Parts: sequence; C-alpha cells; structure tokens
Amino acid sequence: MNHSFVVHVPDAELEPEPLSPDQIVSGSPEVTGKVLWESPDGGQVRGIWQITPGVVTDTEADELFVVVSGSATIEVAGGPTLRVGPGDLAVLKEGDRTRWTVHETLRKVYSINLGQD
Repeated sequence: MNHSFVVHVPDAELEPEPLSPDQIVSGSPEVTGKVLWESPDGGQVRGIWQITPGVVTDTEADELFVVVSGSATIEVAGGPTLRVGPGDLAVLKEGDRTRWTVHETLRKVYSINLGQD
C-alpha cells in the first residue's frame, strides 16, 4: 500500500504462514498473518499476525507489537517472562530466543525493524 489506510484488525483476513516443524514444542499451533506495509528497502515491516494455542519457539527480530485479542506467556531466554493480553504493548529485541505458550488464539499488530540501514 502506497497511501494512508485503515484496517479493522479484529476481523482482517489473514493468510497462512506455516511454522517450521522444529519450532513447535507442543500442540498444533497455526500461524496466519498479513503484511500491511513494507519500507522500500525491506528494512521495516508492519502487519497483523495471529497464532492459535500451543507452544512454539522463535528467534526474534527487533519488534514492537500490541495484542488485540488472546493471551500468551513469552519466556525470553536469559531475560523476563512476559504475560501479554488485549491492549498490551510489548517490545522484543533482535536475537531474543523465545518460547511462546499461547493460551488463547492471539492476534497482534506489529512493527518490525530488520536492522537494514
């Protein structure tokens, strides 16, 4: 999208974003998402992301997100345990190794900086 826009996040249509099987710790979590904006150099991405209940691991990018619905506990290796739910804003640092325990299907809006200058 090249212009200003608005998206109603709670019912926005998302597309499947399959998880790598080695990321799944337990359950059968499914991920969907939609990129709403990407900078011309690909260094910044903004969008919507959703995951169904289960436990997964990830290595994070530099990300700021706000939870729209659902809840999860995010354990950061060597760092804090974050409990997130509707209305919470969270920041994850590039390289954080995380374990997400998703209690209720979680939908978030995010802004990621991929560190390209």
